[in-house]
Amino acid sequence: MSGYHELRDIAARIARTAGDFAAAERRNGVHAIGSKSSIVDVVTQVDRDAEAMIGELLTSARPGDGLLGEEGLSAEGNSGVTWVVDPIDGTVNFLYGIPHYAVSIAAVEGPPEPGKWTIVAGAVYNPSLNELFTAHRGGGAHLDSTPLRVSDPVALEESLWLTGFAYSASHRSVQAQLVLQMLPKVRDIRRMGTASLDLTAIAAGRGNIYFERTLSPWDHAAGELIVTEAGGAVSGLAGRPAGREGLVAGHPDMVELFARAIESMGGDQELYTSSQ
Repeated sequence: MSGYHELRDIAARIARTAGDFAAAERRNGVHAIGSKSSIVDVVTQVDRDAEAMIGELLTSARPGDGLLGEEGLSAEGNSGVTWVVDPIDGTVNFLYGIPHYAVSIAAVEGPPEPGKWTIVAGAVYNPSLNELFTAHRGGGAHLDSTPLRVSDPVALEESLWLTGFAYSASHRSVQAQLVLQMLPKVRDIRRMGTASLDLTAIAAGRGNIYFERTLSPWDHAAGELIVTEAGGAVSGLAGRPAGREGLVAGHPDMVELFARAIESMGGDQELYTSSQ
């Protein structure tokens, strides 16, 4: 099997290609063609076209690999590697012309199921700023060729918290209550609308802590590896794996501090039942 650095390079090349395609389409104008889990969970034709492009390029480069994408991309593989794809992370930003969206591509080994796989390579590309974040397991994280390192730990009241909100109105209400409790306890909060770029911001020292709930695996797979390879940690809440019930990322000491604060305020209550 190819080395992890080769998987990283494939992810980086294809993320850049798809991101540049999306940016070019955005200049021509885009509109929502539908919604998914709720009216605020929009999709554009460019999301679907970019995912199809990514799938074709990955299959051409690695024909035995599996595929898992936000817009329905799915294929079983026989190599032990699966690609986890978000063709446009931050679709609402993309729709409104806000230059803060990204292509996120990760390679994972093992069962194609979050919590059971191991993330081994990833790339997150922001075409608006021409910033390409990459990592492979054991190889560190980089912004283009510059090594990344998470920021040093600080007191909670000196921390900048990056976050996002769910698509469900009921889940948003729960999250809003947590923000009301936490805002007086931190330096400030940023909600920028693109989970993968929030994670790369943490890896680059552009924030102290990232916490969000209701994430899907394609939202955080590549960014999660970039954080850990930059010396950070990624954790769930209350002993649960990082994912839709909660994901905290930052310097290991900050993750522990912030998780304790969230849990003390009841921010770790389950949002999903086993049937959801």
